[in-house]
Order: sequence, then C-alpha cells, then structure tokens
Amino acid sequence: MFFDPFLYHPSTILLIPALILTFIAQSKISSAYRRYSRVRSSSGRTGAEIARMILNENGLYDVRVEQVAGDLTDHYDPRSQVVRLSSGVYGSTSIAAIAVAAHETGHAVQHADGYVPLKIRSAFVPVASFGSQVGPLLILLGFFLPSFPFLLTLGIYAFAFAVLFQIVTLPVEYNASNRALAFLEGNGVVGSNEEAMGARKMLSAAALTYVAAALTAILTLLRFVWIAQGRDE
Repeated sequence: MFFDPFLYHPSTILLIPALILTFIAQSKISSAYRRYSRVRSSSGRTGAEIARMILNENGLYDVRVEQVAGDLTDHYDPRSQVVRLSSGVYGSTSIAAIAVAAHETGHAVQHADGYVPLKIRSAFVPVASFGSQVGPLLILLGFFLPSFPFLLTLGIYAFAFAVLFQIVTLPVEYNASNRALAFLEGNGVVGSNEEAMGARKMLSAAALTYVAAALTAILTLLRFVWIAQGRDE
C-alpha cells in the first residue's frame, strides 16, 4: 500500500464497497482453490494435458504449453503464443487445475479467433499501464500545485484509460471461462455433476476478482473526480 494524502477526504467512502467486494472475491477464490485442488478429476488428465487437448482441438498446434514458477501465475502470452501454467496446475489432475488450465487456454483460442474484446484489451495495455502508474501522480501534483490545474485534469484522463482496461477485461475473462466450461463438459473431462459444479465454482470465483478490480477502478476514478471538483470549489 502507498501513502494516500486524501485518506480523510469524504470521497474515501466510495472505496468501501470496492474493499468489501475485493475481500469477498479473494476469500472465494482462495477457498475454492484450496477445496478443489484436493478433488481429483475422474478423467485423470493434468492441467497441461487439458491445455494441449483444447489447443489441438482448435488446430493451435504451434501454441506451446509450458510450466512457470509461482502459485496461480497461470497466463497466456499472446506475443510468444505460449500457455504458461503454474507448477500447481501444470502437473495436477485436480478439478482446480484443469479449470484454470482450460480458462487460460481459452485466451489462446480467443487470440486465434480474433475475439474483438481481446483485441481491444491488448490495444489498451500500454496506455492502461501508463494511466495506472502516472495518473495518480499527476492528480497528486495537480492538487498540490494549483498553479498547474491542467495536471489534475490530465491525471484523471490518464487514469480513465486504466479504468477502461478493467472494464474491457470483464467480457474477455467471462468468455474464456465459458469456453473452458464448454470444453470440459462437452468432452466429458468433468465426469460428474459434482466435478462440473466444482469447475463452475472455481471459474466463477476467479471471475469475481475481475469484477472487484473493475469496481475498484471505477470508484477510484469517481473519487479523483470528486476531489478535483472540491479543489475547484
């Protein structure tokens, strides 16, 4: 956490719903992962095998599946065209592992299909990174340097790009989860209702973290606007 010079500003109240939802989301994903990492899939296939199956089914034979260090560091790298799975997912046959692997591989399929929201999100990456890092700094400078009011406005606009990135991320992540579930259920990888329910809970809990991130970004932007209006008054 970084020092917040506006901590006691009335706008801080806007962050309370975001903090609550973030806590709930993190609790759900941690709980779901702990529970379903202990439940083995009846298919006996590992996360890496599931990823390879999905890629082959979609003709993506050139996309590699690699193991990466860390916990829940799973991701798809569109530049290298590699699905990277954490050690706890790569070689595990648990419901949690195959759900995560299928979800991340869903991004590779989106990439191959030219899924529009993914293209938009990828295009936003540079400006979103700039906005999330530089935006708050410009806002801070603009607030304490009233002779340069344009800094405050520029900072808010810069941060708005980071907010748009979080919003565009939502359909991308939900679509990847829907693709994952369709494959797991359609190919009999989850062999019972209990296994299918476990996969759904895992993916739903993961999706909630993205909702929390988007809500936090939106409310933070509104907070900055509130602060800016207060200074102008």
